[in-house]
Amino acid sequence: MVRERSPESWRVLTVPNAISFARLLGVPVFLWLMLGPVHYDLAAVVVLAVGGGTDWVDGYVARRFDQGSRLGQLLDPLADRLYILATLAALTIREIVPWQFTAALLAREVVVGVWLPVLRRYGYGPPPVHYIGKTGTFVLLMAFPTLLLSAATSGTVHTWAYAAGWALGIWGLALYWLSGVLYLWQIFSLIREARQESRV
Repeated sequence: MVRERSPESWRVLTVPNAISFARLLGVPVFLWLMLGPVHYDLAAVVVLAVGGGTDWVDGYVARRFDQGSRLGQLLDPLADRLYILATLAALTIREIVPWQFTAALLAREVVVGVWLPVLRRYGYGPPPVHYIGKTGTFVLLMAFPTLLLSAATSGTVHTWAYAAGWALGIWGLALYWLSGVLYLWQIFSLIREARQESRV
């Protein structure tokens, strides 16, 4: 990883950025469906499944058609985090997931997040997104609509969705924390290198 330089492209009007913006618009729609005066859980499942299932699409389009941009690099993880935070908030408020699960996910964000300003003081931006982190995010974004489906149904569908949702949720939580440990290792390595350079 190199120190931050001027972004090579701040293009806005690209297909990947449009996809990311569309995903961002899905967040308030999902919250309204979940927490509004009337609950539309099955519709919320669809919105969440589409938002999570298209997580890889913007990146693929950017690489395939050479439409990568600095804005896109910021929008994609922003959309991921907003979906995770919004979904966690809604599912916790509705008591579909326990607060302990939510706290475990948020703790990872806090642990990594407190070191980013320190890293920036040494001239570095956030570490690049690791594939383990992307995988963990994708698994979580599949776990949430599955857990919501289990809450919105009964019988066999409920049983299978509940089991599958928690299997995905626990797996995603483990991957999310593993990626957090890797980010911390990157951050500490960069800080150590910067300090060594300053002594030369």
